Amino acid sequence: MTDVRQAFIDGMSYVAATVNVVTTNGPAGKAGVTVSAMSSVSADTAKPTLLVCINEASAGAAPIIENGVFAVNILRDDQSFVSDTFAGRYGDKGDAKFGCAEWDVGETGSPLLNGALVSFDCKLVGERTVGSHHVFFGEVEQVRLPEHGRALIYSNRSYGTPLSLPSASATSEDGEASRLSVACVSSFAPLYVPNLLLTLNEKMPDLRIDVLEGDQAQVTHLVETGEAELALLYDRHMPDDRHVPGILETDALVALEPYVLLPEKHRFAEKSECLLAELAEEPLVLLEQPLSRDYIMSAFAAAGVNPKVAMRTPSFEMLRSLVGNGLGYAMLVTRPATDLSYDGHGLLIKPIADPVEQISISLAKRKDRALSDAAKAYADECRSVFRSNR
Repeated sequence: MTDVRQAFIDGMSYVAATVNVVTTNGPAGKAGVTVSAMSSVSADTAKPTLLVCINEASAGAAPIIENGVFAVNILRDDQSFVSDTFAGRYGDKGDAKFGCAEWDVGETGSPLLNGALVSFDCKLVGERTVGSHHVFFGEVEQVRLPEHGRALIYSNRSYGTPLSLPSASATSEDGEASRLSVACVSSFAPLYVPNLLLTLNEKMPDLRIDVLEGDQAQVTHLVETGEAELALLYDRHMPDDRHVPGILETDALVALEPYVLLPEKHRFAEKSECLLAELAEEPLVLLEQPLSRDYIMSAFAAAGVNPKVAMRTPSFEMLRSLVGNGLGYAMLVTRPATDLSYDGHGLLIKPIADPVEQISISLAKRKDRALSDAAKAYADECRSVFRSNR
């Protein structure tokens, strides 16, 4: 029986299915979970019906039963980071999961994902337990029809799309790469990528390079799907064997030292370094990107401090301007070449006296794809630039 079960699991891994985030809200609170087991039941009942299968151990199962409603949000092919968030890959729990995207409220009260390919808002009309899973039958009350795009597909334990994506590299008639797509986390892309492109352009002047930017989850997605051949990202929140086994390989290039960013005339201007506890009563401006947020908050937690978060922004430059204008302090790892904010205010960088775990910039590629010559040259240049600055 065990052999048949494992063979069944292995065999089903080859079945392609849309990736869906099932959400609910009501007396039991708001919850959501990523599922691939979703199917139409019938369009010929009084109202159309569909079903979803959710593991009984999932945090989303019990709230659906108590709330009596749920929504099925079918993800676009650029929303794997939403899938990973609701699958628990980034450690977010409960309401925190919903911070990865923007939401509307459906007719049943369930959250509908803004930008989803399609959303079905349902009233729970039946439930059956089969083995370890609840099978929920939903009567569709509302359908929000598609944004332009393609569905995110999960098959063979990795993400894909129903149509093949453009290759990350194009080749000319002589077989040499003529186009290269690379990705980089937006908070440090301006600091490193332009110089990398300049150097590579001098070596390969006919090469066209497309640069894609995003947060850690988005950049990871770009290299997972092959939309970018290489990516520069942080060495945190990477795919692991539970979710996308073996799909990426990474090469750590340089370790970054976290620091405190202060306005120029801050009371700690003369200090050589800062303890996080010393800043506990001051307003914190938090970089609201999933990886950055979690890394920063974990550093404060390790120091036994609960910071007062006054403002949140996903923009690195907006954060620096808020600090420059005296609206708070920040904790960061990326160090621009200038000590001025975008709007010209002076900034101070202070080392952190507390022991804080380092974070590194890494180069990522898919394990199962050989690099083009252009990508190899870009990778070599990345290693040269970063490792010379160690």
